Amino acid sequence: MLELERVAGYLLPWEFSPSWVLFCLVAAAVYLRGMQRQRHQGQRVGYWRPFAFLLGVGAIYAVTQTHYDYLSQYMFFTHRAQHLVLHHAAPFLIALAAPLPVLAAGMQSRLRQLPGRAAAGRVISPLYRLLQHPVIAPLLFVGLIYFWLIPEVHFDAMLSHRLYQIMNWSMLLDGLLFWWLVLDPRTPKQGGLGYGARILALLVVIPPQILLGAYLTFSENVLFDVYAVCGRAWPISPLTDQQLGGLITWIPASMMSVIGVLLVIRYILSEKGDVDGGKTAHERRVPQP
Repeated sequence: MLELERVAGYLLPWEFSPSWVLFCLVAAAVYLRGMQRQRHQGQRVGYWRPFAFLLGVGAIYAVTQTHYDYLSQYMFFTHRAQHLVLHHAAPFLIALAAPLPVLAAGMQSRLRQLPGRAAAGRVISPLYRLLQHPVIAPLLFVGLIYFWLIPEVHFDAMLSHRLYQIMNWSMLLDGLLFWWLVLDPRTPKQGGLGYGARILALLVVIPPQILLGAYLTFSENVLFDVYAVCGRAWPISPLTDQQLGGLITWIPASMMSVIGVLLVIRYILSEKGDVDGGKTAHERRVPQP
């Protein structure tokens, strides 16, 4: 009984946040409703895309609304793992699932026909296009990591509930924008970013993350004294904590970009295969002289 209570305690929010809970529950509910509607309409719904989407949403909930959030506030390396999920892994999975058609099917028709929807689109579209520019997106992706790890900024963010929430939300939203840009299932002819630009964007963000991670790992000075002020959740040395955080910033974050490049190459080969297959079928239909 005590073990069950302890497990339940780890699953409960450390600091309940209506915004995070609402985001995760609404996203999952709308997606599941969209899947159900598509099935009723006879559309084929696979398994791996829903799995990727729901796993991504579940990972966001796990690092923001369970006891893990406590660890992320009192250990540097668990904080870096939290941002690895919010900025890299979860948005990667959500973008890979290509969920927009399913989410659109799951939305209430009244919401899709709101009178101010067109006006809001005209206001948001220019900002969205700016943030999705192939030069701006990688700069913002790396820049936010650096910004929140400026020691003075990090100190204030970890001691302010408002700044802490802004930091985490900014990482998630920027991650969603970046990974959607490079993993967009649309081909360039359909309005997606060119494949070369996607690969370049993924490669450009690797060196700054490696440099930052290596600096944190090999620094002989403790850069983030906020964890000494608040106390660490586990009794490990400050430098060890910082080194572990540096490795998380360095290796898995960079590997995510490498995986992204491989997926874009797969997109290219898949599109080429479709084109070649179409040509072959056409050639079979056209009599040869």
